[in-house]
Amino acid sequence: MVSPANDNIVLQAKGVHKSFGGIEVLQDVSIEIQAGKVNTIVGENGAGKSTIMKILSGVYQDYEGQVLLDGRQVVFSNPRAAQKMGIAMIHQELNLIPYLSVAENMFLGREFVNLAGLIDYRRMNHEAEILLDKLNLQIAPTALVCDLRVGQRQIVEIAKALSQEARVIIMDEPTSAISEREVDVLFGLIRSLAL
Repeated sequence: MVSPANDNIVLQAKGVHKSFGGIEVLQDVSIEIQAGKVNTIVGENGAGKSTIMKILSGVYQDYEGQVLLDGRQVVFSNPRAAQKMGIAMIHQELNLIPYLSVAENMFLGREFVNLAGLIDYRRMNHEAEILLDKLNLQIAPTALVCDLRVGQRQIVEIAKALSQEARVIIMDEPTSAISEREVDVLFGLIRSLAL
């Protein structure tokens, strides 16, 4: 049966196959990610959830099948290429540098510079503060990441993705290392982003 056309589909995989050393991990996997919705992938350990997420976010390029962004086939050469197209991934092992500030982590590799060519910390902190306020995270942009709880670090990762103007944020097992209260906060935040 052919499904009706859906203009809300932002990102999709069609008939994806992926093997590691001759062992097939994904076999004919298809998924549609719609704008304004929370999309989930559920399955037991080893089912290939992380693998399809890594394909969609440009970590893996060697697969069979298609990835489409806004209905057009794409092949991301790396995660940075996916980010430039609006696809961000928050890995299970958070990708923050502990002894840098929240703002420095959010804009790492994309720092604002002033007319003298120096990093504009004032602007960077201001932009970070705007995003942190939007996400209701009451921490200073100058706080060191190593001083934050895991749940707070996860929200910093989300703020980082939003600072890159991500249209799709992929989270790999976002609740695996946080408390029950932080899970509630995270789910509330995810719901608010989907609106």
